[in-house]
Amino acid sequence: MAALTGPRPPLFHLAGVGKTYGAGEVQVNALSGVDLDLYPGEFVVLLGPSGGGKSTLLNLLGALDLPTSGTLEWQGRDLGRLDEAGRNAFRRASIGFVFQFYNLVPSLTAFENVQLVTEISADPMPPAEALTLVGLGDRQHHFPAQLSGGEQQRVAIARAIAKRPAVLLCDEPTGALDCATGRVVLRVIEKIHRELGTTVVVITHNAAIAEMAERVIHLSNGRIQSIETNAVRRSPEEIQW
Repeated sequence: MAALTGPRPPLFHLAGVGKTYGAGEVQVNALSGVDLDLYPGEFVVLLGPSGGGKSTLLNLLGALDLPTSGTLEWQGRDLGRLDEAGRNAFRRASIGFVFQFYNLVPSLTAFENVQLVTEISADPMPPAEALTLVGLGDRQHHFPAQLSGGEQQRVAIARAIAKRPAVLLCDEPTGALDCATGRVVLRVIEKIHRELGTTVVVITHNAAIAEMAERVIHLSNGRIQSIETNAVRRSPEEIQW
């Protein structure tokens, strides 16, 4: 898969973004001086060790948290100035989340888990369509306990993309899966990116997954250490770990 090229106005613009937790003498600088632009239609991997700042950056992009310093803009709009209601509206309209653990409601079927999101979205795709897109059209009436780990993660992806978000934020989406099952999940994420044009940001500590990305952003000690562009992107089938 060739990398995307050409000038594009950024979706996200970060300038001098920092995030500090704690107060007084007990403070942790989770992010310091992050400058970054993320573009429509990109597939980006945030790569680095645990504690390096990846999850903090993802939480800021998804407006789950606010920067302590610097500017974080979405299409020119300062997310740091939004109140809680504004951040909720932003997430509902524009962001889909996929986490390492699937967070499905065990008493609801796959269809009903996806339906939870579509009922509060402005222009959702039907739950059955979202589940078919991730290869689970024939499993939509199964409960989470009747699904494998990889299938549950695909339901979580279907739930995330059913509201047609502009951005899909994935925090270690294969972290709880074996290699073969993880490859299936990565194939689904790549399909969403390719067919829907969704901007995808994936957190991982697995360097092999970075080969799928258009750009790889290396984070350590709360700072961007380097940004690499993959001239050729590998498919999930080509990745070995």
